[in-house]
Amino acid sequence: MEMQLLWTGWPPIVHTLVLGTAGYLVLVMLLRVTGARTMANMTPLDFVVAVTLGSAFGRTITAVDVPLAQSVTALALLVGLQWLLATGRARWEWLRRTVDSPPVLLWYNGALVESTLRKHRLTLTDVHTAARESGHGSLDELQAVVMQQDGSLGVIAKGALADGSTVWPYVEGRPSS
Repeated sequence: MEMQLLWTGWPPIVHTLVLGTAGYLVLVMLLRVTGARTMANMTPLDFVVAVTLGSAFGRTITAVDVPLAQSVTALALLVGLQWLLATGRARWEWLRRTVDSPPVLLWYNGALVESTLRKHRLTLTDVHTAARESGHGSLDELQAVVMQQDGSLGVIAKGALADGSTVWPYVEGRPSS
């Protein structure tokens, strides 16, 4: 076995330690400056950004041919783009509609919304799980189950929907009655 597969000297180790530490500190600082939204419950878009950041950071600490300035630039670019997109989403409705998945109704007044379950590849078991996790022992206790923008399932107990002002303007699949 060739020795270079196991050891190539101290320079690559020192490079990894320096860039790993510097890159980590820069990333923590950037995420701190851009606010909690960057790390909140992840939407599919947030997931893409997180994977991309992880990939860029992984490349930073393992590649000996990537200088610190380039690593910091890559991390700052990705976090900056996320911040710009989040700012745009807050400002413009058309951008929100473009990049966000709307909440969708899965269960309403004792009935499954079958087409929504199929479209989002969910099952009755997922609805039961959401009911249990919210402290309900039966679907009969529920008015609605909504899949939120981050993919989590929100449960609304019977009698808690009231006028629906936090639900109806936002969900896909509103019942006609």
